Parts: sequence; structure tokens; C-alpha cells
Amino acid sequence: QVQLVESGGGLVQAGGSLRLSCAASGGTLSMYRMGWFRQAPGKEREFVAGISWRGSRLYHAGSMEGRFTVSRDSARNTAYLQMNSLKPEDTAVYYCAAKYMGDSRDYQNVKGYQYWGPGTQVTVSS
Repeated sequence: QVQLVESGGGLVQAGGSLRLSCAASGGTLSMYRMGWFRQAPGKEREFVAGISWRGSRLYHAGSMEGRFTVSRDSARNTAYLQMNSLKPEDTAVYYCAAKYMGDSRDYQNVKGYQYWGPGTQVTVSS
């Protein structure tokens, strides 16, 4: 069973950057489709980005296109979310999630993922 742990969150000023990491243990991450989601207080969890198990296909939510970039490093068994030009509305808890490579290609569906990390807080000040 795969265990996921996010890191790299913190407090940053508007316009700044952060890189989140999602380290996996208990399984080979290259066998899983990966997703990044976020949840702000009082709001539903929303899709941020997704990456195919080979890393050849990337998906980003429209509002984050051009600012956020998802990637993965199979050798390190880690996925990443590079976040640039951060805005106060990006403040949320960010989660990484994984589902087996044979599962649905619908990266935006929260319910489609079997494994989740505990989340990391990102706070963007104005």
C-alpha cells in the first residue's frame, strides 16, 4: 500500500513561489497516476494538477495554467508541484493523491484516487 507525504508548504508573499513535494513509500510511484488537489476553509476540495504514470501527460486546472507545473521523478519516487506567481486566493491545504495506472484517466475526480497524503498548508499573504 502506498503512503504519501507532502512537504514544502509554508508562508509566502503574493508573487512568490513554492515547490511542493509528494514523497511515496510502500510502493513504486511510477505505477500510479498522480493528482494534486487543494482545499481552502469552507470550500470543497478542488483539482489543481495531474500527471500520468509515465509523466508524459500533464493536466492543470484552468485558473492555474501557466503558474503551476506538475512533474514527477521516478528515481526519487516523488511528485512535485511548482507554484509561481502565487496569489492570496491560492491559500489552502494542498494534497497529493495517487491511483493505479490502470484506473480512470479522469484526474479531476476526487473520488477516483485511492491514496492521499495528509496535506501541507500553503498561505499566501497580500
